[in-house]
Amino acid sequence: MDILEKYVSSEITVKNSRFLGELFPCDSQSDARNLVKKQKIKYTDATHVVHAFVIGHGAEIMGMSDDGEPPGTAGRPVLDVLKGKHCTNLVLTVTRWFGGILLGTGGLVKAYGDCAKAVFEAAAAESAISAYVEKRRFSFSAGYSEYQTLKHILSRFMLYDFEEQFGTDVTVSASVAADEFPLLESRIKDASNGTVCMTARYV
Repeated sequence: MDILEKYVSSEITVKNSRFLGELFPCDSQSDARNLVKKQKIKYTDATHVVHAFVIGHGAEIMGMSDDGEPPGTAGRPVLDVLKGKHCTNLVLTVTRWFGGILLGTGGLVKAYGDCAKAVFEAAAAESAISAYVEKRRFSFSAGYSEYQTLKHILSRFMLYDFEEQFGTDVTVSASVAADEFPLLESRIKDASNGTVCMTARYV
């Protein structure tokens, strides 16, 4: 299973109709819905803003919408492309500006499918797709003197989205590969004599 690392877009024109495909990283169904709403607000001049999304560790959550196109001619071919790419945690919107020439149901299926394929080709060209690594998002707080030792431990792991907040104590949050989390947790616990407790969730 692969994931999208960054935003990618691509555009095609079919019989004067403009189709803009946009891929967005996304890790929850609610975020996907909000993203689609923003797209519709952004493109108020468009005829349709079709979308499909795949979410979850096993790509178990899927959704799509034809957004006013004939049923099965827009959202379904876009979702079929998503499923065929074996990716998860992403949203693909295809925005259409009608060019005055009707495409027919077969033409619509081909146009939306071709636009979805084009944006994946762009993603591959930009090296925007990588192998999915299941991660755990963790956080903990520690005193300043204690944190110097713990920071040395953290430096030995590949961390993602690392954040530090300095207040009365130092609060850290980051993500680490799920299979490395038990070792990290054990080392933090040992180094702090069990005084630092980590909270974690899968992402």
